[in-house]
Amino acid sequence: MSPRSASNGFHRNGHTIRQMPLSYENAESQTSALHLVLTLFPEWGQGEGKVEFIPFKDGITNTLIKAVKQRPGATEEQLDKEAVLLRAYGNGTEVLIDRDRETTSHSLLAQHGLAPPLLARFQNGLIYKFIRGQVCSPSDLQREHIWRGVARRLAQWHALLPIVADGMKAVIKDDEDIALAQPPLTSPGALDKINAITPGKPVPNIWTVMQKWIFALPAGTKAELDQKATLQRELARSATELGNTPGLGSNGLVFAHCDLLSGNIIIQPRHRSEQDPTIAPVSFIDYEYATPSPVAFDLVNHFSEWGGFDCDYNVLPTRSTRRAFIEEYMASYASHTHIDPSVDYVARIFHEVDLFRGIPGLYWGVWALIQATISQIDFDYAFYAKVRLGEYFDWRAEQDGSRAKAGIAMPLRERRWAEE
Repeated sequence: MSPRSASNGFHRNGHTIRQMPLSYENAESQTSALHLVLTLFPEWGQGEGKVEFIPFKDGITNTLIKAVKQRPGATEEQLDKEAVLLRAYGNGTEVLIDRDRETTSHSLLAQHGLAPPLLARFQNGLIYKFIRGQVCSPSDLQREHIWRGVARRLAQWHALLPIVADGMKAVIKDDEDIALAQPPLTSPGALDKINAITPGKPVPNIWTVMQKWIFALPAGTKAELDQKATLQRELARSATELGNTPGLGSNGLVFAHCDLLSGNIIIQPRHRSEQDPTIAPVSFIDYEYATPSPVAFDLVNHFSEWGGFDCDYNVLPTRSTRRAFIEEYMASYASHTHIDPSVDYVARIFHEVDLFRGIPGLYWGVWALIQATISQIDFDYAFYAKVRLGEYFDWRAEQDGSRAKAGIAMPLRERRWAEE
């Protein structure tokens, strides 16, 4: 059963998420944020204590603001327990992101204790409960107790919400089947063209998402047309080569986060029952890119984020660290679902992660090309696209031997990846 939108709410499993006919405005941030919060919590406008807004600056797509009712005498923990996060979508990002699917994903994850409760939707964003804890930095991802916590949590995601096929639709198997079908597109036959990138696979998936993005690339000049044609060929080539890797799950697909950068990982306060100091308790936020994907993509995409937006390849995890991460991941995965004891999953996933190491560069490179045309955020998306696509083509040159044949030095990212 798929979710349905209504004027007064978004429904799933009998739970209604309030729909507010209001918008957040960057030009009037304080005023519009206050209007949204007081519409949801009118009692916050009464009694002592003002409503305080704390902006977060870790992302490069959306606006994220913490709203706190500063009640006199309350402790920081008490204030955080009542606090909420307001996330306003970046300008034009509906080209990149299916917002109804994001809401479905968030609601479902919350029911499994894998996301904070989703409280409301407004016209250009969401409001959900604040998660108490510390936002990771890129350098935090290199700390062993944190990456082990990430490995465990990500395995929970992948194990608890298996992807099954309902005809050709990707469905999350839960108490009821939750369809993740893409919304209809206006151009005739566009959806068929998007889905054709992975024939036989349930959709949407990470490949169809990239196909949708490439179709949305600008093509007003010859240079843009040539670039679009090149990226289309590379996507088709990659999907053909990697689209049927066995991975995990009945279709080789898991329900993946697909944007596990440091700013989307929260290190939570340790509970008394959590005695193991080698594992940090973590949670993930921001599920707008979550979609069925090969497990290798979700893992290697996270590894790519160890270098942050600066793409510092010197700190990417080496072979031994990646292997240890995958061992921790598989131990957690096996504790949440049944696996075939005769399969060496650590070796399989380690090999597939290596095969996929260039794909995040293609994914985020195409994404950044679109953002360069639509975003109002102060970030050099065009340069970021060049860097990320460079990662992809460096990987290709390593794979096909053309780099060595031309006598070119191995790029830093490839050298670091090969280190034991």
